[in-house]
Amino acid sequence: MVSSAAEAVKDIPDGVRIAVGGFGVVGVPEVLIDALHDQGAKGLEVISNNAGVDGRGLGKLLETRQISRIIASYVGENKEFARQYLSGELEVELTPQGTMAEKLRAAGAGIPAFYTITGSGTQVADGGIPWKYDSDGNVVKESPKKETKTLSTFGEEHDYVLEESLPSDFALVRAAKGDRAGNLVFHSSARNFNPPAAMSAKTTIAEVEELVEVGQIDPDDVHLPGIYVARVVELTPEQVADKPIEKMTVRED
Repeated sequence: MVSSAAEAVKDIPDGVRIAVGGFGVVGVPEVLIDALHDQGAKGLEVISNNAGVDGRGLGKLLETRQISRIIASYVGENKEFARQYLSGELEVELTPQGTMAEKLRAAGAGIPAFYTITGSGTQVADGGIPWKYDSDGNVVKESPKKETKTLSTFGEEHDYVLEESLPSDFALVRAAKGDRAGNLVFHSSARNFNPPAAMSAKTTIAEVEELVEVGQIDPDDVHLPGIYVARVVELTPEQVADKPIEKMTVRED
């Protein structure tokens, strides 16, 4: 346990790789991100499904130019993200969503690389996906060609792509419930990238909406064992209630 989000992130230095849980605005560790925003670490490489939305979550770190590189699978819903990428201010490594989740999980399991059929026969395997532009819109860095291998599964041969795992220095995650030993429970779709992000890191920091004592979570209900979690921050009721709606559609009367 640590006393505050500020205390939890105070030792995160410039230039490290940080895995961040969440999808869109669901399950995003916004309180820890806000604390990192105030702390001021720069030159960060972030692994996240996306960069959230303008003005919230990772969008705040983009506005203050604290992120220099991001590994993501989705780049929509954030105009500043798109602007920085297309203007050459931000390097973006696009990765298939399921592959990215497995790259994080593999890092936590001590697996350096694995083969997957995802991306076979595309630029994911062949290389050439723009990672960085210059200010004139020219591609100055692109994804490299990856190793492929023909393997037989269920009696059929397919070409598979070798993907390296994604270990990180720190991870920021959000859980619905956690105990003081770091055992975590995630609510519904907040289980998206939070568990694999937490597994990937040397130091995982979790913000929890409900803090309970050790033993109050049934072992069968634990989604992420405390062995992966180094620091736990309890959120206030106000922080728990501050949950945005990404898109709202209202029926006409």
